[in-house]
Parts: sequence; structure tokens; C-alpha cells
Amino acid sequence: MRLPTIIQGGMGVGVSGWALARAVASTGQLGVVSGVALDTLMVRRLQFGDPDGNVRRALARFPVLSVAERVVQRYYVEGGTGPDVPFRLLPKVTLAPGRSSVELAVAANFVEVFLAKEGHTGPVGVNYLEKLQMATPAALYGAMLAGADYVLMGAGIPAQIPALLDAFAVGAPGGVTVDVQGARGAPVSSVLDPSSVIGERAELGRPRFIAVVASNMLAGYLARDPLSRPDGFVVEGHVAGGHNAKPRGTLVLGPSGEPVYGPRDEVELDKMSSLGLPFWLAGGYASPQGLSLARSMGATGVQVGSAFALCQESNLDPALRRLLVQKALAGDLHARTDLRASPTGFPFKVADVPGTLGADRAAAHRRRICDLGYLRVPSRRDNGRLEYRCPAEPVTNYVRKGGEIEDTEDRICLCNGLAAAVGLGQRHADGSRELPVVTLGQDLSFLPELAGLGQPYTARDVVEYLLGGH
Repeated sequence: MRLPTIIQGGMGVGVSGWALARAVASTGQLGVVSGVALDTLMVRRLQFGDPDGNVRRALARFPVLSVAERVVQRYYVEGGTGPDVPFRLLPKVTLAPGRSSVELAVAANFVEVFLAKEGHTGPVGVNYLEKLQMATPAALYGAMLAGADYVLMGAGIPAQIPALLDAFAVGAPGGVTVDVQGARGAPVSSVLDPSSVIGERAELGRPRFIAVVASNMLAGYLARDPLSRPDGFVVEGHVAGGHNAKPRGTLVLGPSGEPVYGPRDEVELDKMSSLGLPFWLAGGYASPQGLSLARSMGATGVQVGSAFALCQESNLDPALRRLLVQKALAGDLHARTDLRASPTGFPFKVADVPGTLGADRAAAHRRRICDLGYLRVPSRRDNGRLEYRCPAEPVTNYVRKGGEIEDTEDRICLCNGLAAAVGLGQRHADGSRELPVVTLGQDLSFLPELAGLGQPYTARDVVEYLLGGH
């Protein structure tokens, strides 16, 4: 398979959906779907009535028809629910999920990748967060069932993924050891036996694995062991959207309260080249000049997120997308690096947009609810009992489970906020709705070229712009 020059970023919860990934892959570049919370997105689309029929059409191609039928029977609403009816919730992810939860996760990832690959021969990848360890095996297996060509993962140290891909490729059980906070105890794992889902041991194509890193030291660590060695790297700088690496060394804050990155945070690209693996640069390279610069420094190409997040095929709520473009063109849009927003503990880019959780007042007044729970992590109490907690959940609950109250300060519920950004936010029984949270990179210099006076542009426009002269 020819390596792509451009990797489209796997953004948010559903921002990089199948339509965007398919549009990019149709140009021959790597289209990527976000693999975060796809089970929730799928069942909410079914509750909306699946008006275009795509979810049900993809489910009809799932290898086990009885699984697909159970999903449709349980969640599909003919004509859609009323606009004020709360969405039906799924059980939260745990180390011991029920059969229906596993089937939903596998089916949802299958659906997204199946639709992204439909109608062309270009490469399609899926992007996961290493922090979501409990959800990884089932999600990744579903993507492999649909024929994903690439798997990308960052926000942690994804050393266990190559072996997991190897296991699933031959139909063998596979899993990951899960980080557990608190008292010491026996290691715990999240494991999936593929035969428990599809009833047989089936061989699958093994996707290439691209690790998202922010340092050549992490890249070297992953590359030195065949069990953790990826097929390539995305080297992501701190101006990129989403989660960022923490600055190395003593934390210094700038006048706006954002962390200051320095020379120690720059990746030594000569050392990246010495690893003998392809790499792509991300964060501030969304221009023909940026691509030329990346390639001159030894990179195979670039990964681009924000330019695709604001294009027509993006799943961002259309009204929100238009507002973001207007504000950016007017020079009135800032994506700040927030040290506290993400429950993961990583810095997170939050766009300051009125009516979203990026506005301090809106975030402060949100009633804390943890009804999705993807960012919960297991913690072991002194008595050995396992709990699941998230710093963005209700404070009393977090403290009761052994968490420190300081960890809860200024946290944003990314699960609900990111789902709301693609128009699938929860509607609560009291009439309130979840507000969106928007993440973008800090470099938006591509917009005048692509959006002009604010006119919409397509994913193909982005690819052609980036490849201009190449």
C-alpha cells in the first residue's frame, strides 16, 4: 500500500465521521474516522430515526446478522424521537462489560469504517485515544472487521497495540493491560475473544499502526521492541488541536495562563529519521509551504486536522461550523491550551466560543453529570475494591471513590461536550441540553485561502490546496 502524503486528523467525538474520511480517502490520501464513543453516536443516530438509512444499511452487512438485528430492534425509532426526548443511554464502559455492550462497540466501529470505505479504493484509518484502554479491544476489533487499513493512537503510550492487532488478525483473543489508579494489586486487563462476537475464529487483514507521539524519546522507546514497534509515527506539535503533550521540565505559564513550550519540547527530527520508520508532522503544517517544509525535514507528509474540521463533510454542527469560520476570518477565534479542562490530565485545546463550554461562564454553570463515562478510569481502594471515577463527574462522587477534590477543579465533561458539538448532545428531562465544546488547532492561517469570504469548502479542496505544487 502506498503511503499517504496527507493524513486527515481523527478529531473529537464524531467530527471526523465516515463522510469526511470517505471524501479524503477518495482522493487517495488517508481518511480517518474518530473511534471515540462510536457506540453512543450510532444508537443516537438510530434514535434520530436514521433518516438516510446509512446506519441500518451498514449494520445489514455486519458479519453476524443477529447482532445487527438486536441493535436495530433495541435502539431504532421510526421517524425519530421528539426533539426534547432524552436519548437512551448505554451502560458505561467497565473491565467486565456485558455481551450487549461488547456487541454494540464492535458493531458501531464496524459501521463507521464500513461506510468510510464504501465506493472507493482509498485508504481509511481509525483514530483512538490510548487513555480509553477499557474500550479499545472491542472498538479496534470492530474496525478490523470492516477492513480498516490504518489504526492511529495517541494521548498516552500505545505500546500494546501492535500485539493486539497481531492477535486479532489471526482470530485469537487479545487485550491490553489497563492502568489502575490507587493501591497496588494484581494487574487487570481488558480482553476480547473475537469468537465470542462472531462465533468463529476468523483471520482478518492487519491494519498498519501509526503511533501519535510528541517526542523522539517516546518514538525510540516504541520502536526498539518488536512487540511495540509501530509502522510509523505522527509527530504532533503543541499547536495542534485536541490533547497535547505536557511541556517538559518545570511548568511555566504565560500571561494568559497557558503553558509555555520551549526548545526541550521540539522533536529532533534527525533522530526520528534514524528510526527507519515513516513519520508525518502535525500541528501548524496545513499549507503547501508546510508540507514542503515537512518533507524537506525527512517526513513522509503531514497530518492536518482543523482544515478538515471546518470543511463541508465535517460532522461539526453546521451552524457552529459557520460561526467558527466567521470568527476565525475576523481574527476573533482563539484556541487556548487549557491545563485543567480535560479529565485525562493532558493539556487540551479549547476554542473560546460563546454558547459553548469553552466560555468560562458556561462551563462553570453546567450541572455535573457523568452519564457517558468514557473517560472514567479504574481505581483500586485500600480494601482492594475497584471503582471507576472521572475528575469531571460530580465532585462528591469523585471524592467518595477516593479521588482528591483538587483534581475536580475546572474540569469539563468532554464526553458530553464533544458529542454536543456534532449535534448529538443529550437532552435532559428538565429541558436543558448539553452545551458543545470545540477543539481546534491554533494555526488557522489556511482559512483565507480555503474559505475566502466565508464560502464553504470541501475536503477535496483541502487536499488540492495542500498538494499544490507537489
